[in-house]
Order: sequence, then C-alpha cells, then structure tokens
Amino acid sequence: MGIDSRVDIGHVHLKVADIERSLGFYRDVLGFDVMQRMGDSAAFLSAGGYHHHIGLNTWESRGGPAPPPGTTGLYHVAIRYPTRAALSDAVRRVLEAGIRLSGASDHGVSEAIYLRDPDRNGVELYWDRPKEQWPMAGEGVAMFTQPLDLEGLLREAE
Repeated sequence: MGIDSRVDIGHVHLKVADIERSLGFYRDVLGFDVMQRMGDSAAFLSAGGYHHHIGLNTWESRGGPAPPPGTTGLYHVAIRYPTRAALSDAVRRVLEAGIRLSGASDHGVSEAIYLRDPDRNGVELYWDRPKEQWPMAGEGVAMFTQPLDLEGLLREAE
C-alpha cells in the first residue's frame, strides 16, 4: 500500500513580519497574482488563477524577527517552473531586484536556484528535466548536486 499518485502539495502558508514587504517579493519580483487580501494581516497568491499557492500572514508574526539559524522550521519552499526558459526569466527578475542568491545547483533531475525571501524563509526556484532525462541507478533516481551554469541558464530567458 502506498500513497495515491494523484496526491500533491496544494499550497504553503508562511508567517511573515510585514505583508507589503512580502508582497514586494512574491508578487512584484516572482510575479504571483494576489487572489485575496485580508488587509495587512494576510494575502493569498497564485499562479494561473488557482485559489492560492502561497498564503502569507502576520497573525502570529507581525513585526517579528526571522527564526535564528539552527532552529527547526521550514527549510525552503520550492516553486517549480514549467520550462528552463521560465526559470531563467524568474532568476533574471530576482537578480534585477538586487536579491542575492544563496546557491545554484544542478541535481540531474532538476536545475535549482536558492535564495531567501524578506523574512529569511528559504526559497527554491527550479524546473524539472523531462523524466526520461533523469539519471537513474538501478530502479531508483540518482540525484546529485553539482554547480549550475548560471550564465547558461540566464541565456535561456523567454
């Protein structure tokens, strides 16, 4: 018995210190659409008209500091782009906004860019290679971590 293959993760809900500051990142830089706003206490964002992929709230965190390193919590939220060109476009916008990247990796199955949102939450922007290109070992996937050719990725922009 295993989990139904149609199960997926529908959204992530993040505690943030300031809704406007977070919207400046998720809406203005990454390009998500605001689907609903609850004043300065919550916002729900989406790609493609879904009710929400990302929820932001200040219900327990308004003005609060980011969690210190070495504590438990969210490692990162991963945002999957449909193509390498779409990922390239997103990374270009991030860099143009002056946001520092914390990493860029080729995992064989995917290419990923790592950064932090304004509340220091980890964010991964990535695209999956077609499944037939994934590295395999026996019956399993053989993911790895190698440096990503960031310049090559940026030449892919749509």
